[in-house]
Amino acid sequence: MTLNQMIYFQTIAKHEHFRLAAAELNLSQPSLSRSIATLEEELGVILFERKGRNVALTKSGKLFLEHVNRILDEVTIAQKQMQKLSGNAGHIDIAYVFPLAASYIPHTVRRFLNKPKNENVTFNFHQSHTGEMIRGLKNERFDVIFGSYVEGEPEIQFVPIMNQEMIVITPVGHPLATKEEITLHDLERYPVIGYDRTSGLGRFTKQTYASYGINPNIFCESPNENAIASLVAEDFGIALVADTDTLDHFQLERLHLSDITLHHTVYMAYLKGHYQIPAVKNFISFIKKEGTSV
Repeated sequence: MTLNQMIYFQTIAKHEHFRLAAAELNLSQPSLSRSIATLEEELGVILFERKGRNVALTKSGKLFLEHVNRILDEVTIAQKQMQKLSGNAGHIDIAYVFPLAASYIPHTVRRFLNKPKNENVTFNFHQSHTGEMIRGLKNERFDVIFGSYVEGEPEIQFVPIMNQEMIVITPVGHPLATKEEITLHDLERYPVIGYDRTSGLGRFTKQTYASYGINPNIFCESPNENAIASLVAEDFGIALVADTDTLDHFQLERLHLSDITLHHTVYMAYLKGHYQIPAVKNFISFIKKEGTSV
């Protein structure tokens, strides 16, 4: 049974006449009759019976028409949806790390939607860590992700979008806050709350400590700046973190390193050479042009 056969059957049922149906379908009447005969043979039932010059649906034909109408309605809906996707409208699944949730993602997506012809694009928003987002990108759960760079992923295109300064945060009144200058080595003198070692910033800070010969006492690990700042504010330790808007919500000291300047780069990533609907292509182009600060 083919889609054409269902369309032929539905058209004949509408006109109750083979000749009129053939004219609408731009087919010869014999060709239409052969097609329906083949369909009836495949189904093992008679769909039409003669009523003078006209035809009428049999009981089996009426039941089959109900199914055909539903199927062809779904086909029409699918066609319309695909036509939307092929134009400026469409749906985009994005994922991003926690620091981008408060400001960057909402503001950037809103600016994109405010551009002419983008107003009908819809988004799903997902917040996760870089490792899980990379897996989601590969299995097509996400179209575009925002997080850390990951080595050994040749099929993924990474585009730098922003640099985040790494600063030291301490409880209010902490001894380090009274110093005129603090260095990375000062971290070794106090308990440190680190990032989850499997996260992008967890790997970044670990590599930084190793590069500068630092061996801090990692008191515990937390998944993001919100969790880390909460613990620091309650005097559980100090931390080396990305300077994000999240820190504004906590009573703590934000200290800049005097001996080195550290920056963590955040990337937009998507699959190379992978088919993308126009909406996704337009969003990626928008980020490259207007959504970067590096």
